[in-house]
Amino acid sequence: MGWIWPCVALILSIWVASVWRITSLSSRLPSKPLFLSSRSEKRKNVLLVMAHPDDESMFFSPTVMYLASEGHRIHLLCISVGNADGLGSTRKQELYHACTIFEIPREQIQILDHQNFQDGFHNKWEHNLLGQLINDSIAIWNIDTVITFDKYGVSGHPNHRDVHHAVRKLMHESLPREIEPWELISMSIFRKYSGPASVWPSLLCSSSYQKRDVLLLLNSNPYKSYHAMAKHKSQWVWFRKLFVVFSSYTYMNILHKIS
Repeated sequence: MGWIWPCVALILSIWVASVWRITSLSSRLPSKPLFLSSRSEKRKNVLLVMAHPDDESMFFSPTVMYLASEGHRIHLLCISVGNADGLGSTRKQELYHACTIFEIPREQIQILDHQNFQDGFHNKWEHNLLGQLINDSIAIWNIDTVITFDKYGVSGHPNHRDVHHAVRKLMHESLPREIEPWELISMSIFRKYSGPASVWPSLLCSSSYQKRDVLLLLNSNPYKSYHAMAKHKSQWVWFRKLFVVFSSYTYMNILHKIS
């Protein structure tokens, strides 16, 4: 049993070194995109399209905080109120509270409660109608950049995947060319739950990211993600607390340009 404590010490050392690496590099990554950088002449209107209240804190917080740090206007479109357990009105208010942590004004948040787009693993969201609603928000807010889930949806939730397919369909059929759509890359189970240690393979690949329209965004303040998720009090159960600590999405996001 003498091997246990050396292993624990090694894991803690890797954890601390990884967090230090993330926070120290977050402001000077070589792969920072010009169109989202403070070097860009124009501040962007960015639309984050997500399925449920708490998606912004569980999955997209490194992206949201990076955009805010660069002075971009973040607009949030949440397709449902998350009413699977009858807590829709509560979860709606929790999302507003979480967005105060990210300094997103309430007037830049739209939460839908459409009968065809209710939260649930067995609820199929129709892509054409969903695309129309997303397009309406793009027009109202004069959006330059759209960010959403990829085809797997990080957790595999069908609602996440439907949001992706609606954005992709919209992009191919009617989205103006000047609007850039990006997707959050889903990681393997091992990397997904390796916490900050997931940064090391990403840094090894970062030099090739720009060539492949891939962006690596690191979280300068992981505690802020934890604090924002804690505002979703109805969802703040023990396994989600563990998720925020051990999920690599708390510490970094990898975005891929949808083509």
